[in-house]
Amino acid sequence: MSAPWPLQKAKNEFSRVVDRALSEGPQTVTRRGKPVVVVSAIRGARGRTRNPAASKALIALLRSCPADLSRIVIRDRSAARTADFG
Repeated sequence: MSAPWPLQKAKNEFSRVVDRALSEGPQTVTRRGKPVVVVSAIRGARGRTRNPAASKALIALLRSCPADLSRIVIRDRSAARTADFG
């Protein structure tokens, strides 16, 4: 991703933000110095990738994962805590 856009600048130059999202990739918009949103081209948001080999490798990795995750993921079954909001 390129340098972040402060919110006011992104509002004033929205066309430029969109152009850069199309040509350079996702653009981060910040508010008070913290990232809050990303402007991304639809072709990227729909899951298409420029590297089909990477996609195939990811799919192969996910398919090789065990179907039974009970030994990997341990769920805390203790009673829920109570909270006093008053």
